[in-house]
Amino acid sequence: MNDITSAVESVRCSREAKPNGWTVAEVMALYALPFNDLLFRAQQTHRQHFDANKVQLSTLLSIKTGGCPEDCGYCPQAARYHTGVANQALLQLAEVLDAAKAAKANGASRFCMGAAWRGPKQKDLEPVLEMVRAVRSLGLETCATLGMLREDQAEQLKDAGLDYYNHNLDTAPEFYGEIISTRGYDDRLDTLERVREAGLKVCCGGIVGMGETRAARAGLIAQLANLDPAPESVPINNLVQVPGTPLHGTEPLDWTEFVRTIAVARISMPTSFVRLSAGRQEMPEPVQALCFLAGANSIFCGDKLLTTGNPEAQRDRALFEKLNLTPL
Repeated sequence: MNDITSAVESVRCSREAKPNGWTVAEVMALYALPFNDLLFRAQQTHRQHFDANKVQLSTLLSIKTGGCPEDCGYCPQAARYHTGVANQALLQLAEVLDAAKAAKANGASRFCMGAAWRGPKQKDLEPVLEMVRAVRSLGLETCATLGMLREDQAEQLKDAGLDYYNHNLDTAPEFYGEIISTRGYDDRLDTLERVREAGLKVCCGGIVGMGETRAARAGLIAQLANLDPAPESVPINNLVQVPGTPLHGTEPLDWTEFVRTIAVARISMPTSFVRLSAGRQEMPEPVQALCFLAGANSIFCGDKLLTTGNPEAQRDRALFEKLNLTPL
């Protein structure tokens, strides 16, 4: 047993007794494992908590697109960037319901609604509450990502039947200022705390491939794993570069590093759903297969993620058939 493997084995034993409390150094030690050893460890962890051949399907609908006042460097919905994404009004309830019915017909068990707001005003929230109630009545799990929440807004969403609230950390605290200046890291943590206090499940992950170091990726995973409890759903996004955004032209992340990130997320958050999220459309099928082997067990299905493309349902069904995967 080499020194790295021995060190990580010691970390594994301690985590069995105490799942939270990951240090960045411990996460970095996982990243440093030989690729095959890391995937083997991740697959072992995955099988302890999940059926290795089942994948949860979610569909994400942008219910309010464009015009966001934030300056997130990756986002084509920011009003200050020239990306061709127009500021659109909130969708009508009937449009949302039609999309939810189509998602359910394509095998999705969760329907996620996203709005390009810094945070919802009460007049914005009221129609969203109606959407949550209506989608819930279809027998789907519900998720919303609406930006920062103020006092009592999480409780209103919970009362309407919302199951999950998505609010990503995006990256490690030390790299965050390179990507966003209009919203602080503590603002994100405050919203997550409100979501937990309201009794909602947390969907929280981040984006890799934004020019960050491996240490920053490890810092993100450590932050996520140390949320108490860890998020029930952890979307791992690979940057989709959109012309007009500041991060367009960033050197792409090597595919092996992305697969490593999935595996490290699985090991450090063993009971969470790890979602293979944005960037999947650009991934060859063998890379997606390795991500599932590394412990990814949730995807977005459908033809669009907010404003960027996503593999069509038919392609996903074909891939699942090849890999003998079935929807959860």
